[in-house]
Amino acid sequence: MIGFLHTAPTHTATFQQILDQVVPGVPATHLVNEAPLARVREHGPDAVVVAQVREGLEQLAARGAELIVCTCSSLAGLAESLGPEAGGPLPVPVLRVDRPMAEAAVRAGRRIGVVVATASSLEPTNALLSECAVAASREVELVAAPCLDAWELFTAGDHDGYARRIADHARRLAAEVDVVVLAQASMTPAEALLADLPVPVLTTPRPAVEEAARRVGG
Repeated sequence: MIGFLHTAPTHTATFQQILDQVVPGVPATHLVNEAPLARVREHGPDAVVVAQVREGLEQLAARGAELIVCTCSSLAGLAESLGPEAGGPLPVPVLRVDRPMAEAAVRAGRRIGVVVATASSLEPTNALLSECAVAASREVELVAAPCLDAWELFTAGDHDGYARRIADHARRLAAEVDVVVLAQASMTPAEALLADLPVPVLTTPRPAVEEAARRVGG
């Protein structure tokens, strides 16, 4: 069983749909807690955020999850650090949603455009991309492309407007980079609006689900 820790209710359907496409029949359990993202945006990854994330991971482990995917890029590094592979206290492995995407991004080109809609996602994403570049012996240049005004559309429930805003932002960035990274899972619908771009556009959910399924033997 794969566990998913989300910070937005819409992600449950997104990840379940991808899981059903990639490995039909693999059981999953989803937990949504919006509080850690709200907290980390205001206070950073403080002790309260750590406790909230750990509690969610422990709940999913108690449900029988063999591996847990943290689907929030602002919190994914913290969640990963709580897993046993990082020496953390959790009994089951934790996969950060953006790691498979980051590994693909550093292989795809030197200049990587990083689109984020929340400021709290930028530093963790850049740090991960740099880590993956070192591991792959690649030299990369990260081009930060915050689109912070788009987040209001997402939180207001205008998901179509949010996708269009992200796509417009990414389209302007594409001329400057070799690959565009849509760093947050919420941006996935924008990918379809960018199919005509001459550079790769990478999102986090599908690569993460594929890696999770591989690791649990799906």
